[in-house]
Amino acid sequence: MVATITPQELSDRLKQDGTKLLDVRTPAEYREAHVRGAVNLPLDRLSAEAAPSAETVLVICQRGSRGKQACEKLTAAGLSNVVNVEGGTLACIEAGLPIERGKKTISLERQVRIAAGSLVVVGAALGAFVHPAWLGLSAFVGAGLVFAGVTDTCGMAMMLARMPWNQAGGENRTAT
Repeated sequence: MVATITPQELSDRLKQDGTKLLDVRTPAEYREAHVRGAVNLPLDRLSAEAAPSAETVLVICQRGSRGKQACEKLTAAGLSNVVNVEGGTLACIEAGLPIERGKKTISLERQVRIAAGSLVVVGAALGAFVHPAWLGLSAFVGAGLVFAGVTDTCGMAMMLARMPWNQAGGENRTAT
């Protein structure tokens, strides 16, 4: 079970010494908007050695799902006092926490929807006009989405997170 805090509690905790806020989204998502004081360490690069040294590590992502995965990963690696921020950056924006904003980007969740939808349409069109075997592409993508929903692990999102357009090109602040 992953410990959680609300955005209001996050605001109070950030004022305490020994607390670090770790943002596990892609560098491009981080660059677009992040809670003031957060350092970026994307989930695919996260390890106990790379995590900031602090008494308590607070973890944040877009909505809380990747943050939960990061907490589980850090806890399994032996770190204690790892806490996920409920609702992620979007909840912090709604709660009025100080946010640093940069260049606009398409969120990873939206990229997955665009890619999955495009593959389904292409598979259906090729299945209708070229060969029925192409319907397997749409079925494969649908099965992948079901798997992602059940396990909360999305292979397409992990692959898209590594694409060049999701990297900030060194403009982000990374964890040390």
